[in-house]
Amino acid sequence: MLLQLRWDAWDKAEQTSKNLIQVIERDIDRNIEIIDVALQNVVDNLKAYDLEAMSPNRRQSFLFDRAVNAKDLNALLVLDQYGNSIYDAAGWPPRRYNNADRPYFQAHKADPNLGLGVSGPIMSRSVGKPVLILSRRTGMPGGSFEGVVLGSLSLTYFDRLFHDLQLGQAGTINLFLNDGTRILRYPQPDSGPPPNFSAAPNFQRFLREGRGRFVAMTHSDGIERLYTFTRVGNLPLILNVALSTEEIEAEWRAKALVIGLIVFALCGLTVGLSFLVASELERRNAAEAELAMLSGTDALTVLPNRRAFETAFAQAWDEARRPGGSIALLVIDADHFKRYNDRFGHAGGDNVLKALARALASCTHRPGDLVARIGGEEFVMLLPDMEAEGAAHAAERVHAAVANLVVESDGVDMGRVTVSIGLAFGIPRQGGSPDDLFRMADAALYEAKSTGRNRTCYAVMDGPRAGDQAPYSDALQPASAFLAA
Repeated sequence: MLLQLRWDAWDKAEQTSKNLIQVIERDIDRNIEIIDVALQNVVDNLKAYDLEAMSPNRRQSFLFDRAVNAKDLNALLVLDQYGNSIYDAAGWPPRRYNNADRPYFQAHKADPNLGLGVSGPIMSRSVGKPVLILSRRTGMPGGSFEGVVLGSLSLTYFDRLFHDLQLGQAGTINLFLNDGTRILRYPQPDSGPPPNFSAAPNFQRFLREGRGRFVAMTHSDGIERLYTFTRVGNLPLILNVALSTEEIEAEWRAKALVIGLIVFALCGLTVGLSFLVASELERRNAAEAELAMLSGTDALTVLPNRRAFETAFAQAWDEARRPGGSIALLVIDADHFKRYNDRFGHAGGDNVLKALARALASCTHRPGDLVARIGGEEFVMLLPDMEAEGAAHAAERVHAAVANLVVESDGVDMGRVTVSIGLAFGIPRQGGSPDDLFRMADAALYEAKSTGRNRTCYAVMDGPRAGDQAPYSDALQPASAFLAA
């Protein structure tokens, strides 16, 4: 959109310059044509043989009848071959001037085929202001030089022509002769004699191409401008309109700044909202992760709860189905836990459970091992890929860790804490299910409690025997007997 706005600004400037230069060129060409018609009429009328026999009034009317149509004509004179004024449209007798020294007079005297002469700005001897002289040679074609008829065009004509034009602070209009002389510059006129631009690169391009448009630096002031130029009819004049490129883009730059700031603000807002959304999503994900963890965590002991254990147990069982896979499960229960609650209250019982949780957690070191509280004072230890002998040693470590516990309630030692353990070992690829292994471990725990507590009983789950409806379980035995075997 900004690029299109910039193109539009340049299109507008180019079209404005084109229209402006067409209007100015046509007006100048038309005015000079009117003055030239008056000059040619005088040249033709000077050929009348009885001109001197006419009365002064009739002769004035006869010679200068077309001059009334040239409203911007400042003076109309006829000079003889010596440069003296002999007829004056302003009245009779003529004002006495000798213009033999003027360049236009010398040019007509030297070149009989010059046609319409257009001078550079010169100071008028009659009005004391700078004027443009338009002149023609008098006399018969191919004959001797008889003089010059001239008309002066005041430069105020151009001021009036350009008065209402809006070119910006650095915009200019220039009118040149073909020899590089600058006739005028608007709105800043030349101070002093007009400079010559025949060697300037920009003027060389005007002269070479005749009509067109280009962007270039103005060497006199260092400002980059859009130049639109043309020749004025068939006259030896070149007209150009020059607009500052910075001013052409000034309005666009202002719009671009506003739009850019708005877009930047919107982008910043979008980025900010994106970060807020990302932060909210991260917070929500963290909250969900925390909820998920809490849903699988026992609030008192901060161990995984029964739900987390069942999920991990099922996954470990499936993974242990591969060749060589095995799994061991310890179901652990605090001995005489009701006594702690009865004597020390539920706070005391909670202290025992927390201490047991720390002790059990200290007995596992492998990443896949899991200690969980599955309810009340009952805990489990899941040992994937653990051999039966290793599981028995793990049970002994649990008894040792629990034996070293010192549990207090309100500064009072709660006494010795012991646990009973049911250990079950299975090879999933031989059959059975996680529930079967858990029932065997639970049965082994029951046996450990029945035979005196503070001990471990174990069971090994084999594949089903012929005629059995469930996996076969070895007789429940103390862990010491299992290790001896």
